[in-house]
Amino acid sequence: MRIKTWFAASMAALLTSCSGVDVARYANEKPTLDLPTYFDGTIDAWGLFQKRSGEVARRFHVVIEASWSDRNTGTLDERFTYSDGETQRRVWTLRRQADGTWQGTADDVVGVAIGTVAGNALHWRYVLRLPVDGKEYEVTFDDWMWQMDDQAMMNRSTMSKFGIDLGEVTLFFRKRGSGEAK
Repeated sequence: MRIKTWFAASMAALLTSCSGVDVARYANEKPTLDLPTYFDGTIDAWGLFQKRSGEVARRFHVVIEASWSDRNTGTLDERFTYSDGETQRRVWTLRRQADGTWQGTADDVVGVAIGTVAGNALHWRYVLRLPVDGKEYEVTFDDWMWQMDDQAMMNRSTMSKFGIDLGEVTLFFRKRGSGEAK
């Protein structure tokens, strides 16, 4: 009987951990996030990756050059510089879908990222090919962004593999003003 009780409790915990906050929860939050408006021009982001234990394993700065061919198709050219001097580039192509959701593609994204906006929030889900020590791993990202004001955005992503949390990425975005140097 103990095994059945333990199994039932474990399954309930697993199902609870798989459910999350619905992005619609943020529908009334301001400022209202409009991707073509916020992601336009040059944006700086500072971030870090924390292992499951909470240890900061990596810090980085990203410069994003964002542009739009129209209000439904945009490009985010991200250039990462890590604290150890390594550099990386990811170029996202974003496309608004007829139902209002967003699809994102990049060379290291497996398939298509799916994003939903409500109020000040954007919720992305995607699989990323992540290089680690000369190997590539496919990890799942559960990625949340919240616009704080016209210039600032916060981002928190959880990374997992086979449903096991690997760690979290936290970023702070800041749009550059018209007079700031690159």
